[in-house]
Amino acid sequence: MPRDTLLVFRHTIGPVLRSPVTIVISMVHPVLYLVLFGPLLENLVRVPGATNSWQVFAPGILVQLALFTGGFAGFALLPDLRAGVVERMRVTPVSRTALLLGRVLRDVVVTMVQAVLLLAAAAVLGMRAPVAGLALGLLLAAVLSGALSAASYTMALSLPNEYQFAPVVQSLTLPLMLLSGVLLPMALAPDWLRVVSWFNPLSYAVDAERALFLGDYAATDVLVGVLVVVVVFGFTVVWGTRSYRRRNA
Repeated sequence: MPRDTLLVFRHTIGPVLRSPVTIVISMVHPVLYLVLFGPLLENLVRVPGATNSWQVFAPGILVQLALFTGGFAGFALLPDLRAGVVERMRVTPVSRTALLLGRVLRDVVVTMVQAVLLLAAAAVLGMRAPVAGLALGLLLAAVLSGALSAASYTMALSLPNEYQFAPVVQSLTLPLMLLSGVLLPMALAPDWLRVVSWFNPLSYAVDAERALFLGDYAATDVLVGVLVVVVVFGFTVVWGTRSYRRRNA
C-alpha cells in the first residue's frame, strides 16, 4: 500500500507543482485574518503564560488553515469524477485505501508549505514560540488537515458536483471555525456557547496548538487535543476507504 499511495500522490501533486502560485493564492484568507484581525487583539486577549496575543491568535489561524485546505480538498476530486479518472483507477490493482491516502498526502504537503509561510508571517508580526512547540504544532496541524481532507473527499463521492458539494462544505466549515475558538478563545464566550463548543473536535485542536506554542507540552489540553485529532483521522480514513470501495463495487 505505501507504494500505491506514493503513486497516487505523485499523480495528484503534479498540477500543484506546475502551478505553485495556487498555494499562495489559497493562503489569502488566513493571511488577511492574521494581518488585519490579529493586531486588534493586542490589548484584548490575555492568556496565562502568553507574552503577547500572537501566541494565542497564530495557533488558531493555523487550525483555520488546516480546516479550509482540508475541508475544501474535495473540489479537486470532482473533475476527476466527471472525467472518469476514478472509474479507470478502479480497474487497476491499486489499493482503495491508497486512492484516498495518496490524495490526502498531497493535501497535507500543501498545508505544511502554507503553514510554514503563515508562521513566518506571524513571526514578522511579533509572534514568539519555542521551536519544539512550533514543530509539534505543525505535526498536529498536518494530521488534522489529513482528517479533514479525507472527510472532504468522502463527501465529494456522495455529492459529485459543485452545486451540491459547495453549500454543504460551506455550511459545515463556518460553524466548525466559529465554535473552535480560532479567532478568540472560547473562555471569553458565554456558558451556553462554551457547552456547544465541547462537541466540536476542532476546539480541542485549537487548545492543544495554543498550549504547544506556549511550550506547555505536558498540558492536559495537548493530550486531549492529540487524542481527538488522531481518532478523527482514523475515523475519516476508514469512512473514506469504505466509500471508495462501495463506489467501485
